[in-house]
Amino acid sequence: MLKFTKEGIIVTLKISPNASKNEIIKSTDGIKVKITAQPIDGKANKALTEFLSKQFKIPKTSIEILRGETSKDKTILFKTSDVTKIELLKSAFEI
Repeated sequence: MLKFTKEGIIVTLKISPNASKNEIIKSTDGIKVKITAQPIDGKANKALTEFLSKQFKIPKTSIEILRGETSKDKTILFKTSDVTKIELLKSAFEI
C-alpha cells in the first residue's frame, strides 16, 4: 500500500529475514522484501534500511520505520520530495 503525505511516501510491506539475497518481490498479497540479515537485535531493520537506501538512492536518515520495529509487517516512510525518486518508489511498490 502506498500513501502520499507532505513528508514523503508511506509504504506498507512485509519483510522476510534470513533470505538468500536481498530483493523486493511484488505479489497479489502485497510487497515483500527479502533481507539476508537475521531478526536479532534490530539487524534486519538496519539491513532493510540500508538495502532500501541503496536501491532507491535515498539517504538512510530519510528512511524511517513508522510501525513494525519487532514485526514482519512494516510501515516505512521515505522522506523525499524529489519527483524522480517518488516515481521510482511508486513503480517499485505499486501492485
